[in-house]
Amino acid sequence: MASFLKPEAFEPDPRAMRLLPFRFERISDDVVIISNFVGELMFATDNEMSRLVSLDLKPGDGLFERAREKLLVSVGSERAPLELLALRLRSRLAFLRNPTPLHIFVVTLRCEHSCPYCQVSRQSSDRNQFDMSDETAMRAIDVAMSTPGDSLKIEFQGGEPLLNFDLIQRVVDVASKEAVSLGKSVQFVIASNLAMLDDDILDFCKQRSVLISTSLDGPADLHNRNRPRPGGNSHELAVRNIQRAQGVLGRDRVGALMTTTEASLDRAEEIIDEYLALGLEGIFLRPLSPYGFAMKTRQFSKYDGEAWFRFYVRGLKYILEINKSGRRFPEFYASLLLRRMLTDRADGYVDLRSPMGAGLGTLVYNYDGDVFASDEGRMLAEMGDRTFKLGNLASADYAKLALSEKLIDLASRSLTQSAPQCSSCAFEPHCGADPVYHHATQGDPVGIKRFSEFCGRQKRIIGFLANLLEKSPDDAAILRGWAS
Repeated sequence: MASFLKPEAFEPDPRAMRLLPFRFERISDDVVIISNFVGELMFATDNEMSRLVSLDLKPGDGLFERAREKLLVSVGSERAPLELLALRLRSRLAFLRNPTPLHIFVVTLRCEHSCPYCQVSRQSSDRNQFDMSDETAMRAIDVAMSTPGDSLKIEFQGGEPLLNFDLIQRVVDVASKEAVSLGKSVQFVIASNLAMLDDDILDFCKQRSVLISTSLDGPADLHNRNRPRPGGNSHELAVRNIQRAQGVLGRDRVGALMTTTEASLDRAEEIIDEYLALGLEGIFLRPLSPYGFAMKTRQFSKYDGEAWFRFYVRGLKYILEINKSGRRFPEFYASLLLRRMLTDRADGYVDLRSPMGAGLGTLVYNYDGDVFASDEGRMLAEMGDRTFKLGNLASADYAKLALSEKLIDLASRSLTQSAPQCSSCAFEPHCGADPVYHHATQGDPVGIKRFSEFCGRQKRIIGFLANLLEKSPDDAAILRGWAS
């Protein structure tokens, strides 16, 4: 009679197992977080880590199955795990197939607000010499439309861009016609404080499918303190005009951003409630950035990364409770990170790209024709540092900008996969290079990550989200929903 082989005959020979690339980070005295080549995370004790490294694994012990699932080990001569890792990495880098999809037109530096944390070197609303000219705008359209991708977004910024709305109308009309003739799709966004919004502007936005992005820092006293304007009615105008825009364009066509100042740190729930009351579809709990008036007025130095993280955790926990009550309301930065942690979909968010999003993912056309690799690079130029200026529209076309030695040098130094301290970090697949931030804070586009608040913020948030996914089923279900 034929007999079955004993179970031991089917166990992989430890000598035939091999480790696949992984990185790890200690998060407590006895726990490490392990990341495979494409950023899937696994928690392990010191003992489990030791067993993994020594390949002390066998089917049925739990650790073997976890390591196989996370593509940390392969058995024998099989190539499937390596091919799957390569395929998934290619998917994650698919954004490179559509170079420079975002084009920011700074149509004016004029603004009637005087926000102390403003990242821009704004000008008073009567100084028309800081408006973009028609000639400059048309040249910017030519450059934007010559990018290789089939789809692009044009975003109008300032200052307050509605102070130069006539130019916005011309750009939308001309760019729309050129896009049709070239077989491209183009989307338009106006980033405005909405104080100047009127019915004519809303009608135009509705007819041309223009999106609106605005600022809302929280309840009236907080918003008015953060975003003062003559008359002291910044919050009143913002709320009224958000509601008007929602009524005309639809709720999904109007978004808002908040900025966390020192005065915001103890008011996470109130800020979130303000967004809920207005029917906004989520919130981005955003820290201050080290540019423009935020540096001149010393706003950036008024709290550190740890204080902001406590604010963020408090806000995220409150948001999770809101979702448990039945209302879908994501925190948008967590959603971005979760898509990176849980899927291999290419991410269009330029601040979390490697190679960098600056220049490769976006170009910024200043009112005077200067072209920058990113909006933050433009802000640094207004402070006297022109490191991220790529050229001027008077003489540069897309090829000259994209292939400039400056951009190539910055891009080559922005690969987190090979950057010091990033290449060995468990969280690397979920971070971007952000060379402008590191140049602004450390004088070097790579920076020393140990002293980087950007790096510390990423590690804290990713570790916190990973812990919720691992240990809190109710929270994990909500977070997975955000990722999808």
